Amino acid sequence: MTAINQEHNTKLPAKFEELVGLMPPQAIMDDAQHEETIQMIDRLMATRKLSKGQELYLETLVQLVGAYEATHHSVEAGDALDALKLLLSDHGINASGLAKLLGVHASMGSKILKGERSLTAGHIKLLSAKFKVRAETFLA
Repeated sequence: MTAINQEHNTKLPAKFEELVGLMPPQAIMDDAQHEETIQMIDRLMATRKLSKGQELYLETLVQLVGAYEATHHSVEAGDALDALKLLLSDHGINASGLAKLLGVHASMGSKILKGERSLTAGHIKLLSAKFKVRAETFLA
């Protein structure tokens, strides 16, 4: 069992530097590291209000997972976008509704759905909570 799994019920540090001490962000080299990183992302996503340090750390981990999955998994980049489109359709939400949900300019919803703009860690957290799915659903 990894340290992350063992400490799953403990509160995460608020400072970026302390989070780095707990699990240093680094290039993901295998599926075990990938899973451990996903678990940390899930823990951060479950936090009600993230500190600035936690937000930065979460964004860093999301970028690392995205880079790993882009080269090591058979999941295609379009799969995350397709999953988002399916969830929106199932909930009767259009592009402008997506923008409103994410708290961004109305045009951003359309750009996200066209693949012209990426979701941020904050967007992924909102969508995961709204649709009750794991964060990795939206990682490409």
